[in-house]
Amino acid sequence: MLALEESRILIIATDGFEQSELFDPRQALIDAGAQVVLASPDTKPIQGMKHDEKGDRITPDIMLEAVKIAEYDGLILPGGVANPDTLRMDEKAVALIRAFAETGKPLAAICHAPWLLVEADVVRGKTVTSWPSVRTDLANAGAQVVDQPVVIDGNIITSRKPDDIPAFVAAFKKAVGESQTVAA
Repeated sequence: MLALEESRILIIATDGFEQSELFDPRQALIDAGAQVVLASPDTKPIQGMKHDEKGDRITPDIMLEAVKIAEYDGLILPGGVANPDTLRMDEKAVALIRAFAETGKPLAAICHAPWLLVEADVVRGKTVTSWPSVRTDLANAGAQVVDQPVVIDGNIITSRKPDDIPAFVAAFKKAVGESQTVAA
């Protein structure tokens, strides 16, 4: 297994991301030595949310159109309600997620972010979890939905809520290391 220090991780988000679901995994990966890049439809600062109250802002590193999937070892999709709801209407975001899923590299979505997996049509036949209000959409998209802190099915990693972030990050780190070993 290669070190996480050799990894480049992509996070895709826009306004309305759940603050802990972006900042906590991002910081854990940076602390582990990974290079983390935040992509968004624009490079203007995006607004985080702490549930239903405004949280911190963060400035994306690059625009979605500049992302080259081959440069990344994993993708994280934070939740929040507005963030994935906006991004699932963005053709570039959906195309990037679909293309990334096809690489076999780890793709992780937490809370409401599995909406993006539905829109990208990458959950059919997969076992996944999410925030309760997203579960019907996942089932309608052909996924087997379970209520567990983290679910790994192939390269798709899903979690339910902010309380699951430690398990979510641990599963993602492990998957990135394993996928690098396979690629090496």
